Amino acid sequence: MLNKNTTHRIVWTALTVLFTLFIFINSMLPADQSSVGSGSVLAFLQRILGENSGVTEHLVRKTAHFVEYLVLGILLILTVRSYVDRIFEHIFVPLFAGLAIPVVDEFIQLFVEGRSAQVDDVMLDFVGVLTGMVVVLLIVYIKNRFFKRRWWR
Repeated sequence: MLNKNTTHRIVWTALTVLFTLFIFINSMLPADQSSVGSGSVLAFLQRILGENSGVTEHLVRKTAHFVEYLVLGILLILTVRSYVDRIFEHIFVPLFAGLAIPVVDEFIQLFVEGRSAQVDDVMLDFVGVLTGMVVVLLIVYIKNRFFKRRWWR
């Protein structure tokens, strides 16, 4: 039988790997297929908010990038935390992965029809990762403060 720590490690690592694969698979979609998905979300938002809401396909795509990588940032920090006690001594691990994954993501797009690599996408993705990590750290800090526990070792 697996202990609690081993189970957490397996779950967080598997979720992080699967989510990273999801990101890479989306990058392998040709531009026209990718545009169909964004167009569907755009049509839905325009039905709700109105045609003149100012929501564009570009905004939908960039928001999706940010949110996708925010989730990745959450998963990365929780995965690393499942392996170590003192997260700040190992913070470079999720930071490095959080930058390397968007770089690889954009590199993949160089080989996909109608797609290209964008440095601004890497930056936006990394800001999403950082935001996800900060959200987790703030939640843990507040939780520990409320319960008067020591800060997340």
